[in-house]
Amino acid sequence: MIRASACLAGLAILGLVLGPSLNAQEPYKLPPKEIVAMVEAPPTPMVSMSPAGDVMALIEHESMPSIAALAEPIVRIAGMRIAPATNSRQTLTFSTGISIKDMKTGAVRKAALPEGFKFTFPSWAPDGRTMALLRFVEDGVELWALDVKSGTAKSLTPARVNAVLAGFDWLADSRRLVVSLVPDGRGPAPTPPRVPKGPEIQESGGEEAKVATYQDLLKTAFDELLFDHYAAAQAAIVDTVSGEARKIGKPFIGSLSVSPDMSWILVNRIKRPYSYSLPASGFARSIEIWSMDGNLVKVLADLPPTENVPINGVPKGPRSVEWMTHEPGTLLWVEALDEGDPKKDVPFRDQYLKLGAPFSGEPAQIVKLKERAAGLSFFQTPGKALASQREWKRRWRTTFLVDLKDPSAEPVKLWDLSAQDRYNDPGWPVTTTLKTGERVILQDKDWIYLDGAGSSPKGDYPFLDRLNLRTMKTERLFQCQDPAYESFVAFDGPSRTRIVTTRETRTEPPNYYFYDLKTKKRTALTDFKDPAPQMTAVKKERITYKRADGLDLSGTLYLPAGHTPGTRLPVVVWAYPMEYDTADTAGQVRGSANRFTFYRGTSQLFFVTQGYALLDNAEMPVVGDPQTVNDTFVQQIVSNAEAAIRKLDEMGVGDPKRVGVGGHSYGAFMTANLLAHCDLFAAGIARSGAYNRTLTPFGFQSERRTLWEAAETYIKMSPFMHAHKINEPVLLIHGMADNNSGTFPIQSERLFAALKGFGATSRFVYLPHESHGYAARESVLHVLAEMIEWFDRYVKNKQ
Repeated sequence: MIRASACLAGLAILGLVLGPSLNAQEPYKLPPKEIVAMVEAPPTPMVSMSPAGDVMALIEHESMPSIAALAEPIVRIAGMRIAPATNSRQTLTFSTGISIKDMKTGAVRKAALPEGFKFTFPSWAPDGRTMALLRFVEDGVELWALDVKSGTAKSLTPARVNAVLAGFDWLADSRRLVVSLVPDGRGPAPTPPRVPKGPEIQESGGEEAKVATYQDLLKTAFDELLFDHYAAAQAAIVDTVSGEARKIGKPFIGSLSVSPDMSWILVNRIKRPYSYSLPASGFARSIEIWSMDGNLVKVLADLPPTENVPINGVPKGPRSVEWMTHEPGTLLWVEALDEGDPKKDVPFRDQYLKLGAPFSGEPAQIVKLKERAAGLSFFQTPGKALASQREWKRRWRTTFLVDLKDPSAEPVKLWDLSAQDRYNDPGWPVTTTLKTGERVILQDKDWIYLDGAGSSPKGDYPFLDRLNLRTMKTERLFQCQDPAYESFVAFDGPSRTRIVTTRETRTEPPNYYFYDLKTKKRTALTDFKDPAPQMTAVKKERITYKRADGLDLSGTLYLPAGHTPGTRLPVVVWAYPMEYDTADTAGQVRGSANRFTFYRGTSQLFFVTQGYALLDNAEMPVVGDPQTVNDTFVQQIVSNAEAAIRKLDEMGVGDPKRVGVGGHSYGAFMTANLLAHCDLFAAGIARSGAYNRTLTPFGFQSERRTLWEAAETYIKMSPFMHAHKINEPVLLIHGMADNNSGTFPIQSERLFAALKGFGATSRFVYLPHESHGYAARESVLHVLAEMIEWFDRYVKNKQ
């Protein structure tokens, strides 16, 4: 431990002295032209089904923004990125067009939208006759409504929508919307004082506040003023027919929702004190009920900031407050019975409570759960619901059938299994939309329907089952078959003999079909083309192999078109580690080799175009007790890597001396650890990673202990502490504006400084304006160029 601490101190000083030594800023560069062509291919439209399933909306959207768009000014506060020009969250890609397809006649109508129209993904009215969307213009955001039948659209508000915390939501009458607007008379944004009044001071009051590491937080009193300015909104109800806008109450900060009977408003109002340790979602708040005129009726809860929530725990008091399905003006919420502390030994941890209008009585209990609540889903027929609970200690999920009419009735256990058990997963209930807009479990008398992934040792084969709630017997209605990957989307309206599916194969992109459950015949609904037909001949297969300890592993192997069997290729292993409780769940096959491959963004798949074999999503399980599993993290990922390379060698596919490893985020963390603790790889690529776990001292990923409880593990798992052992070339890539929890850009800066200090071969690519993932066209193409050049030099052409 003394040696590790000395190494930590020495490397920290080394990083401060040297800093990241970079060449002058370089222009953006391009990968090979065939890759550029695929990256820039128009994206396939997105599909959205109407609530009744009688209309399909085909939504066109942009592929990538320009770096100029990312360079537009933003304000980074309260865990958000706010675009001052539009008073909205920073939005990087937009929808650009809508086509409406009648499912009965097959007729398609292009919506009449102004030229250059850029908008957010549209939202259906409960009756499916109208779609609402937010249009972005230079000086703000407008609310628009699209008439589905005519295909015409109109503006409902000027460019005054406040899209920072809320936006809009439909009322149950399908005619009106509640929208957040910029308050009238709001002046210009405050400007920072030229001369400070004094130092910024924070205090700790003696209570524990073990919070994760977040970015873009409030840091100063001036930041609080900016948050007040941009987040404050005036609620209004807008009529889509008359265009009338009626303001509700006074401006506030937060979000609201209208009750199904349109008589009450639930308000989640953020208030001071603000937190400098948490994003806005963790600020103090008041849960309030307003009348439709905006008058306060009741304060349901007055909640402090969530800084003192125990690790893996939940806040005290009401949480997940919402309107209860089937009951016009009734609130539903969850409340902890263990004070939110998962370490407390109690008979029940959570309870669901409800309180109906006029909200003057005591809340009634619906159900108590022995473990933490994980969702309450109501049936289409009132009276019963499915209640799920999760047990964090062993990642377990249990679902019960609950009788809402008789709270004293014992819940009936339906499913009880590991949340990581893919093979025995029963699927998720199929839902439908009520006239009020509420989503409920679709029900035909005693039958409900389950949509599942169908995971098996041969891969995923999605299915549709129906379950009889009286007999608890299950019948299979549909399951996809080789050589396709086909999954359930929706029923064809009220029909139960015809469904809508999305179907794809290795060589055919996903398209939508009618599938007749009786005749087994398909009718095509869309005809989306292969955006990269030049890649059709790429070879793809799911391979399985064993770790030294017998654990089953798998991955998807891609080989270049025209590859001659027996020819050994340079290899790229791309992976992301996952933690599992047991070897049984860790060894399960995930995914399907029958799926179509899209070549998009900064995907590692582009290595195949340059003559590499790619083992993609190579399984990197770390198996053990959730509390201590990371004690053997390094040994297990090295063993996983050895097994993968051995398999490719046995297949005669890969050259064991020319294998590169790469990953993004936690995969980058894995990559740096592999390079530090083994000599299996010729080089590595680590993108947007965290490498010094002492900078995330209150836990990371699934680690549940703090640095002070498991210092040896934190240090052993930190590749920064072992930078002197990294003797293979490593390419570090990071966005300058990374806002992901834990992966601060300084993580890559300091690792590069350490590598440089020890004379390692390394390169640090620091991307302006980019976040955890890379969005701008220029950045995407540059990253691909850097990755290919790096592995060409140190893997493919390794001397």
